[in-house]
Amino acid sequence: MIEKKDTALEKAVLIGIITKDQDEVKSKEYLDELEFLTFTAGGYAIKRFTQKMEMPNPKTFIGTGKMEDVRQFIEDNDVGTAIFDDELSAAQERNISKILNVKVLDRTNLILDIFAQRAQTSYARTQVELAQCEYLLPRLRGMWTHLERQKGGIGMRGPGETEIETDRRIVRDKIALLKARIKTIDKQMAVQRGNRGKMVRVALVGYTNVGKSTLMNVVSKSAVFAENKLFATLDTTVRKVVIQNLPFLLSDTVGFIRKLPTQLVDSFKSTLDEVREADLLLHVVDISHPNFEEHIESVNKILGEIKSGDKPTIMVFNKIDAYEAEPLEEDDLETERTEKHYSLEEWKSTWMSKVGNNALFISAINKSNLEDFKKRVYDEVRDIHVTRFPYNHFLYPDYNYEDMGK
Repeated sequence: MIEKKDTALEKAVLIGIITKDQDEVKSKEYLDELEFLTFTAGGYAIKRFTQKMEMPNPKTFIGTGKMEDVRQFIEDNDVGTAIFDDELSAAQERNISKILNVKVLDRTNLILDIFAQRAQTSYARTQVELAQCEYLLPRLRGMWTHLERQKGGIGMRGPGETEIETDRRIVRDKIALLKARIKTIDKQMAVQRGNRGKMVRVALVGYTNVGKSTLMNVVSKSAVFAENKLFATLDTTVRKVVIQNLPFLLSDTVGFIRKLPTQLVDSFKSTLDEVREADLLLHVVDISHPNFEEHIESVNKILGEIKSGDKPTIMVFNKIDAYEAEPLEEDDLETERTEKHYSLEEWKSTWMSKVGNNALFISAINKSNLEDFKKRVYDEVRDIHVTRFPYNHFLYPDYNYEDMGK
């Protein structure tokens, strides 16, 4: 798993549940992802707690017995943070904080924290701040417990609830201000996109940490920040790329994730305008990840939400250098052979064969099969360009493998 060399990392416990909709295997996958999110945010998980339940406890998310186990472990091991895999209601967060007496976060709060760390431009920072304010608004009551009237006694009478209402109004005003600022920036960005003329636009989309920025750097010969952490790219980057003699615009967008907070989908919809206005999508998939099929579903779902699911799309299966099938001995007659035992060639003959010419297998970091990738993108962009400018077809001949550097 993740190496824990940095002594400054915060100690945390992870808490998830197993339900009829989320079995033990899926719960483990989500907690693996939550651990990676925790590491990205600057912490490390020293223990996981899971409980089988019909549905989450409306007061404390997990049962009282399991909550006592968590509290005891936190106390014994001097843990400062408890992170829950699902979004907590304001009441649940309040109740759990009183019991555990440590910092309580849910997946949404954790992702918002990572986004706040990663935001570089004023636009991204505004979007993150908007999402944080919308997340914070229903949770303000718990932050004013030191002023609540219910406690009573000397010094506790007076404007407790008024203070909460004042704060709510401040946050609502801030939300309105941020939305107005985003609308202004949106207009500016729409003008910028309009100034790019009628060049063909290609957008890289995909799950977080699948290698989109690495591929962008290789194809465009630029230096977009890339790192083996979740949400390394937050700001959309657009570069002019020329393959052979054909120019087009390539944009690198924010990665998607399962259980993506609704606040983030809403506030980052404007960032995804690059995807909406693209002529061609390159859906990058980390084929070395054991759950890459589920990642594809998550990305397709979000593309549908932003009305981009029907755009021309090329599936780019990246990280073939890191792909390893789970070994299965020939004389093992008990273990059932499943998809996790498939070789790459076997995968290509499954549903991927139906994708046909629109499925590519590459390694961006090792530049494996990069010429096939360039040729496929060149052919698709040329077709779109020629449709737009019918008399330009003679300018762009068939892709020439010998023109390697172009």
